[in-house]
Amino acid sequence: MSNEVVLLSAYVSMFGMRARIALDEKGIQYEYKEEDLSNKSSLLLQMNPIHKKIPVLIHNGKPICESLIIVEYIDEVWKDKSPLMPFDPYKRAQARFWADFIDKKVYDSGKRIWATKGEDQEGGKKEFIECLKLLEGELGDEPYFNGENFGFVDLALIPFYSWFPTFEKFGNFNIEKECPKFVAWANKCMHKDSVSKSLAEPNKVYEYVLKFKQQLGLP
Repeated sequence: MSNEVVLLSAYVSMFGMRARIALDEKGIQYEYKEEDLSNKSSLLLQMNPIHKKIPVLIHNGKPICESLIIVEYIDEVWKDKSPLMPFDPYKRAQARFWADFIDKKVYDSGKRIWATKGEDQEGGKKEFIECLKLLEGELGDEPYFNGENFGFVDLALIPFYSWFPTFEKFGNFNIEKECPKFVAWANKCMHKDSVSKSLAEPNKVYEYVLKFKQQLGLP
């Protein structure tokens, strides 16, 4: 595996989409290996024996795990093109804070929308919209979270956009009506080739979630 880049991921995973966008932003050629999460490959288990999760970036035979760590690694190794992290140390710390907020709050509340019913689902919807409104406030009047340029927080967040139709169908609500500024930002991101070609098709996400719920016996 010397001197090559391999990405182990799943098409519908927002975490895998992050790695695909970062690699494309940097213009890096890589081999993509789709993982069946119900039957994980021996390579995945070998490269991520601790969590046994995707995505995994393999660079020169060495694995890098966890999507945000992968994105930072890509940004540091291929630093000559399309910097993703701010140069200023304080702004870098803030970018990491918001990316962590996305992983802990946006992901969890979004999952509750499609995976639960009743009060729990309503609570998930309420928290999800509150999170998006907080992010709208952080975005302010800038085109991107990194100011004029697409950056780390944008990249961490935009993959969730491909899951919005699924959230809306299961939660019976309209995200654009609640958070128009957020959707306008997402549409701007979608004009970037690196984003539009890396995000999963929303109908594929919905089909995956239906199948996954069926496998788990969820209503």
